[in-house]
Amino acid sequence: MNQLAAEVLATARAMNARGINRGAAGNVSARGGAGFLITPTGMAYDQATPADMVAVAMDGAAGGPRKPSSEWRFHRDIYAERREVGAVLHAHSPFATSLACMGLDLPPFHYMIARFGGADLRCARYATFGTQELSAAVLEALRDRAGCLMAHHGMLVVGRDLGQALALACELEDLCEQYWRVLQLGEPRLLAAEEMARVLEKFRDYGQQ
Repeated sequence: MNQLAAEVLATARAMNARGINRGAAGNVSARGGAGFLITPTGMAYDQATPADMVAVAMDGAAGGPRKPSSEWRFHRDIYAERREVGAVLHAHSPFATSLACMGLDLPPFHYMIARFGGADLRCARYATFGTQELSAAVLEALRDRAGCLMAHHGMLVVGRDLGQALALACELEDLCEQYWRVLQLGEPRLLAAEEMARVLEKFRDYGQQ
């Protein structure tokens, strides 16, 4: 678990270094042991060590000297419902958060929306941070998707591992910036459902297998 803790911390630092998060906001976790490892609540990542990462069991019991992220519930519930998920990343990135504060879904304005598993990317309904209500909203928005926005909050992505989760988070923030810019130009021109279905099929074996 020591190596996994180091990787969780490195991913949290990387999301800040890449500009998709700031300070101690956001959180990162990875499946491991009988539950998962998650970043601690309210602790700056550049001041944390791997020993500060918190082991959380699937019943919510946490071990170690630190308290887990206040958002541990939706991490736990994602791992329980989505067996293919190995890592979860939540960030308060500027463009994703801006769109989320408007409660906007991302429609098929660009074919890369399909990278997240569907023809659109949903914005989860608002609920107070750290609550079971927020976890339920996130699970609904993530249905058949690898990411979502969170109303008045930020973004969330899931991946098979920490590397994929970080890559998807950066890609989602890029898409949100592009969509924000498109909205400045007027009514977005959207791809047809038939084209998005074709793109989704192509993504089934996209990249190195």
